[in-house]
Amino acid sequence: GTIHLFRKSQRSLVGKLTHEFRLVAADRRSWKILLFGAINLICIGFLLMWCSSTNSIALTAYTYLTIFDLFSLITCLISYWVMMKKPSPIYSFGFERFEVLAVFASTVLAQLGALFILKESAERFLEQPEIHTGRLLVGTFVALFFNLFTMLSIKNKPFAYVSEAASTSWLQEHVADLSRSICGIIPGLSSIFLPRMNPFVLIDIAGALALCITYMLIEINNYFAVDTASAIAIALMTFGTMYPMSVYSGKVLLQTTPPHVIGQLDKLLREVSTLDGVLEVRNEHFWTLGFGTLAGSVHVRIRRDANEQMVLAHVTNRLYTLVSTLTVQIFKDDWIRPTLSSVPIANNILNLSDHHVIPMPSLKAADNLNPVTSTPAKPSSPPPEFSFNTPGKNVSPVILLNTQTKPPYGLGFNHGSAPYSSVLSQGLGIPGIGAAQGFRTGFANVPGRYGTNARGQPRP
Repeated sequence: GTIHLFRKSQRSLVGKLTHEFRLVAADRRSWKILLFGAINLICIGFLLMWCSSTNSIALTAYTYLTIFDLFSLITCLISYWVMMKKPSPIYSFGFERFEVLAVFASTVLAQLGALFILKESAERFLEQPEIHTGRLLVGTFVALFFNLFTMLSIKNKPFAYVSEAASTSWLQEHVADLSRSICGIIPGLSSIFLPRMNPFVLIDIAGALALCITYMLIEINNYFAVDTASAIAIALMTFGTMYPMSVYSGKVLLQTTPPHVIGQLDKLLREVSTLDGVLEVRNEHFWTLGFGTLAGSVHVRIRRDANEQMVLAHVTNRLYTLVSTLTVQIFKDDWIRPTLSSVPIANNILNLSDHHVIPMPSLKAADNLNPVTSTPAKPSSPPPEFSFNTPGKNVSPVILLNTQTKPPYGLGFNHGSAPYSSVLSQGLGIPGIGAAQGFRTGFANVPGRYGTNARGQPRP
């Protein structure tokens, strides 16, 4: 191959961001978002100046909603970028989690802004400054118009999904109760108020209404503390609206299984376990990859005579209706039970010439042995059959033949075992084998008839 003397320097982080931004800007659909983003920056600049001139913290809290609109436009751009990118070896599941992270970051930043407003409002209760209402109402309507126009003009797919999938906020629940009461009086408004209202539109309208009440009370009674109260109300509404979305997107980032699909997944897994050839379904794991995208992996154990491709096709067909990104691992049943033969052993199996004789190290003289137990007389030493030179259980079984006959018990004869010297002279290297033990084999279940002895007579 070609040898490069000078490696090309890697692109910096700013360069990578610039490259990806150019990739998004090349799509004509993103031009509208960029235009709204530029107008949003201009609007935020004017609102911050008016907040400083009016000294109103309620208008500052409402301006933070406009800043949140800027974050939502950035999230929409990230959503377009995710659709353009393809999975890579590093990101094998694609880039959908980037838009989840963008939604989580936007909602958390909005809640931090609400906490900042609450902290400033607590300080203002101790020393309430004077509020100038010259541009308070103008700033309110400018922010309301721009927020509603942005929310209704831009189709923000991530936030639209989160607002429907997340749990309702306390503001939505109270408005829903009020809407049912109104629709009970005027049934014609049920098509407008009864469906679940958009939380972003709802908080924009509620914040603007709080600012209008603040303007009226300050103009009528110079009641400046109402500005602080309105700021607290807007901050609480912002926190209550963003918190369920943060929780939902956070659970997606933690790869949890959505609660509303657990029942469907259990039903599909039961159907898969009843397929022909499937023995077991185990190690199943399903999680939310992105908004509306479910990923999962499962191990399926099948019979040895089953068709792997056929079972894989059936399992995928059942689970793909719910899990779009699925990994199925098929493995056959390889568990083989050991079988014990119950056939009688042939006579020629006792022929020592056909078997391996295990060599043993030299032993002590026969006078050190106990004639009754055929073990060393020293009680502290372990039996020879448990010594380190004794072959283990993985060695092929050895059948040893004892040529001595066993005299009957109770006749006063010494029925101990032969000394080691006589055993070694016959080429048998296993100590502890005597007439009282008969044949020593490696089989657990040896039939009662062992064969013939050295004299050709049947053994008792």
